[in-house]
Amino acid sequence: MAKDRLQVLAVGDVVIDAFIDLIEKYEYVDKGPDGTPILNIPLGTKIPYDKAVIVPGVGNAANAAVSFARLGLRSGLISNVGSDDWGKDIIRALKGNNVDTRFVHENPGKISNYHYVLWYEEERTIFVKGEQYDYEWPHLRNQDIPEWIYFSSINEELPEYHDALANWLDENPSVKMAFQPGTFQMSLGLDRLRNIYQRADVVALNREEATDVFGANHDDIHDQLNKMHEAGIKIALVTDGPNGAYASDGNRRWSMPMYPDPSPPKDRTGAGDAFTSTFTAALIAGADVPSALLWAPINSMNVVQKVGAQEGLLTHQQIDKFLREAPSDYHPSEM
Repeated sequence: MAKDRLQVLAVGDVVIDAFIDLIEKYEYVDKGPDGTPILNIPLGTKIPYDKAVIVPGVGNAANAAVSFARLGLRSGLISNVGSDDWGKDIIRALKGNNVDTRFVHENPGKISNYHYVLWYEEERTIFVKGEQYDYEWPHLRNQDIPEWIYFSSINEELPEYHDALANWLDENPSVKMAFQPGTFQMSLGLDRLRNIYQRADVVALNREEATDVFGANHDDIHDQLNKMHEAGIKIALVTDGPNGAYASDGNRRWSMPMYPDPSPPKDRTGAGDAFTSTFTAALIAGADVPSALLWAPINSMNVVQKVGAQEGLLTHQQIDKFLREAPSDYHPSEM
């Protein structure tokens, strides 16, 4: 393989996140009838906010691409931007993070994705709007074919794009794939995306998502992992918030605690992206599943100590330092 060939290509939408830091005394959190937290903001008035933070070049796939690059992998992104200044800002940010942008397509006359993030303490509510682009799977020459594809959230109107990717993967059986489904992809259901799940080497979901997508028993992690493998997935990865994470390679299963937070989280945006991309990066680097489980929570922990999904992403050397300083019970346990 050529030395400059990409090791991993992330695939998915890229956006600018505009964080609006809310002041607690002007808003409050209540609970809806089903117990869901509700952010309450007075209507028809001017509300002070503390600050705004603009973060270009983010999104599930873009965050993963930056994570891979930070960990020393040759990483690129397949995505779309508009022909506006926002698009230029996005590409500039990606290049600044050592992400190859040659497959980020600029769409003439279109605007780039821009999301607004209401940031309340460490939680956030995001206003999203997916712009309509002419999505086409790019023609990858032999020298452009990566070792891995990392596929994540794209526009909800594009089931055919998934088919194009699945067909390309069939034509390139040596390429491995990690799949971190986005909200709209999960809503398409298992049957519509079965060709993607069947081809995936790694699929990562949180426990609620795994329950919904695979019709599994929420209270039985083994049922969730079993049903993921029944769909053809080689390595099933399920995160469970403060309870840690679970992984299965089809033969063995492990549970993994989270790495302890050094201080209260500032912002949870990108924690899942950091976890899944770091787990995948470890596999690409040659680690086995339990070793990859050691890496992933550390990057996730550090991301929530910063604002936005990328500032806290760590290098390989920094993860090694956290590992050396880890508590004695920080290790995977076979289930």
